[in-house]
Amino acid sequence: MIECEGLTKTYGDFVALDNLSLKIERGDTFGFIGPNGAGKTTTMRILSTLLEPTSGTALVGGISVVENPDEIRKLLGYMPDAFGVYDGMKVWEYLDFFAGAYRLPKASRSQSINDVLELTELSQKREFFVEALSTGMRQRLCLAKTLLHAPQVLILDEPASGLDPRARIEMRELLRELTRMGKTIMISSHILPELADFCNRIGVLEAGSLITAGRVDDIMATLQSDRRITVSLLRNREKAAELLESDEHVSDIEVLEGEAIRLTFAYTGELELLAGLSHRLADPEFGLVGFEEEKTDLEDLFLRVTEGIVR
Repeated sequence: MIECEGLTKTYGDFVALDNLSLKIERGDTFGFIGPNGAGKTTTMRILSTLLEPTSGTALVGGISVVENPDEIRKLLGYMPDAFGVYDGMKVWEYLDFFAGAYRLPKASRSQSINDVLELTELSQKREFFVEALSTGMRQRLCLAKTLLHAPQVLILDEPASGLDPRARIEMRELLRELTRMGKTIMISSHILPELADFCNRIGVLEAGSLITAGRVDDIMATLQSDRRITVSLLRNREKAAELLESDEHVSDIEVLEGEAIRLTFAYTGELELLAGLSHRLADPEFGLVGFEEEKTDLEDLFLRVTEGIVR
């Protein structure tokens, strides 16, 4: 649904985006990760026809963003990281203004406005003045505006920026609903654990270059040569540690004391062999109460693949 090939944007000698090649399939929810100044917003603005690339190609739905920007705007909705509001304008008036900008027929505007208000749970706020809304409600209103023309593709730049925990949860649930509706979504965020909740693919951008992209599990598989396992036992710590030390696939054993004895270790063997190890630790003499693999989250992944370059 979105294809970039050699996409580059320069400002004089400064390279904001460097030879980006990326593909996002229809129905994907793609998390765009990177520090400030990495080039995320530049990429999103190019795809949204708000910037022209210096070189390279960008297609949305097979249509060139440079050659056919009007067609792109019909099938794409862009939510910026910051947006203006208009004093003295009510919620429904704000949406009506943008419905006109999207050239929606007057006969269908009222229904479209009602639909997006219901979807974003703002129906009860339709007569409120926009400047009186909370930050979270303004974010939802901006998303409602973005959805007015029923776009197939959504490009959302930091939609949870500045929101309190409850508002972030509500925004996340709304994005999940859009995913269930079959929208193709490209979303950037600095709150990495939240992206992991609903993105099926991610891309990591640093200093204008794409470091890696794909499914989170696939990326982690290329980065990890071993599994990190945590075992919780009620007794016989020393004997359990000896059992682990005798296994050639076990290394880097750490012991933590608490209500239960916790042993963590790195494991390089096959799953079948790991199953055998868990079976041996399940002997009643150890009082096994937990055996699980530690999952690496997006923050760990981000720190592993980036170098902390600041531009």
